[in-house]
Amino acid sequence: MNDVKKIHIIGSVASGKTTLARKLSRELELPYYELDNVVWERHQTGDIRRTEEERAEYLRQVVGMEGWIMEGVHNEWWVEESFRHADVIIFLDTNYSVRTYRIIKRFLLQKLRLERAHYTPTFRIFLKMFKWNKYFEENGKPHFFQTFEEVQDKVLKVSTVKELDQRLPSLRLTSPVENK
Repeated sequence: MNDVKKIHIIGSVASGKTTLARKLSRELELPYYELDNVVWERHQTGDIRRTEEERAEYLRQVVGMEGWIMEGVHNEWWVEESFRHADVIIFLDTNYSVRTYRIIKRFLLQKLRLERAHYTPTFRIFLKMFKWNKYFEENGKPHFFQTFEEVQDKVLKVSTVKELDQRLPSLRLTSPVENK
């Protein structure tokens, strides 16, 4: 495999996408982008949904960069460009019950202000996370594998951190320091 500089991470709510993206970003010195922040413009006074044109332009700018890590649950038509340009797509297929536990833990930590969030951690959002988790399991995951068949040769599907740690070294992940 060629040097990997463009990594797309996909998975359900609480699958570990952001944690992995931050880790790889530090190790590889690559910027990471959350697809939720491509959809939403974040403001102190509240989030504003970008128009389809704004979202497409933002994503085009990121995808056009020399290297990036992108993470998100999204696998709708508008994300296709990032899948096509990715050198590798890491599909985090974390166990459903593990994700459920993480949703509860995250909510409690956010309410105790021990963990930051881009959103206000309301009980309504908390309940929606369970709904989104179930939807991804039943619809999002099969949709990804059916709709994006042409990129399946780039997909690294893993269920646990241990499995990911075992399989990542087989990729030629290249940090800028190694290139000098």
